[in-house]
Amino acid sequence: MYTNTFNQIAKRISNGGLLVVMMLVFFSCKKENYTDYTPKFNTLPPIINAVTNLNNRGLALSSVVYGDWIIIKGQNLGTTLKVEFSTVAAADSLFSSDDTTVTVKIPSNLPDPANNPITITTKYGKAVYSIKIVQPAPVIASFTPGAGGAGTEVTLTGDYFLGVTSVKLNTTDLAIVSSSKTQIKVTIPSTITGGYFFITTPSGTTKAAISYGLGYVIFADALTTGWSNTSYSTTATLTNTNNVLRGTNSIKTNYNVGFGGFRLTKATPAVSTTGYTAVKFSVYGSTNSGGFKIRVIINGSSTATYTLTLPTTLGVWTQVEVPLSSLGNPATISSIELKEYSGKIFEVFFDDIGLF
Repeated sequence: MYTNTFNQIAKRISNGGLLVVMMLVFFSCKKENYTDYTPKFNTLPPIINAVTNLNNRGLALSSVVYGDWIIIKGQNLGTTLKVEFSTVAAADSLFSSDDTTVTVKIPSNLPDPANNPITITTKYGKAVYSIKIVQPAPVIASFTPGAGGAGTEVTLTGDYFLGVTSVKLNTTDLAIVSSSKTQIKVTIPSTITGGYFFITTPSGTTKAAISYGLGYVIFADALTTGWSNTSYSTTATLTNTNNVLRGTNSIKTNYNVGFGGFRLTKATPAVSTTGYTAVKFSVYGSTNSGGFKIRVIINGSSTATYTLTLPTTLGVWTQVEVPLSSLGNPATISSIELKEYSGKIFEVFFDDIGLF
């Protein structure tokens, strides 16, 4: 009995030992056949050889533009931690790398208009590459005031003004009072008081979309002789001294009834439009006017009108220029009406009304 029991135990131990041996052999074989697919990167410092765009990866570029996607070519780039343009780092989500390339989006704003070297930092060092990364051509978003005589200081607002070399009104050079990336201040000379602004930087020249000045004035501090206020369902205060664009007065306009009209009428003779291309005025949105509509009507005609939506950004002056071609190309003007066209009651201010 004891002998049989002993034999059974020995047999089980023997079988268990065999199982352990078989498992060791199995896992040993598995390990020998294992392939490590983890990328292997060089541990040498990075090297940058060239920069290309995504469309032609074989052509090395000498210059690129803010906001472009580019490919940086070189060696030992697989462990890239950071890509900088001058002192501005690209967002982590906007670059990827392997051992020979880094694909990255250049930030949209950099400290210099042209000289912004690329620095790549990896786990094993840094590399710097000099290439011209230039700002786009200047963007002119607005300027204020929209008109004025000699000596008037005008502020132009926009972007990419770094390195400005000149500001012109038509072909006349203007004195630059101050400049930054987003703003330029200039002084209007006595030789010219109207035209289009042109801003030039190393990246190019841009013309303002709206003209400066008034060739014919209807209102600037006061109505020009021969013009009168003939508004209806609207209270227009022509001697308002709050929220004035320039000078001493603007026109405070309260639309008391939906579709009321702020209207100015010229006594005989009407004004000839010969030599003029647009109706101009500036508008200041009050607290309850954002997004409402105003329709521009000339000579009481509803055949050709122009409807504008007031800015949703309140408390700022906005210059409006309506081509006469959008108003039926009238030969003369005997009235100009800025009609409320949202069926709402609200308040706005007008200034510098006239023709250009």
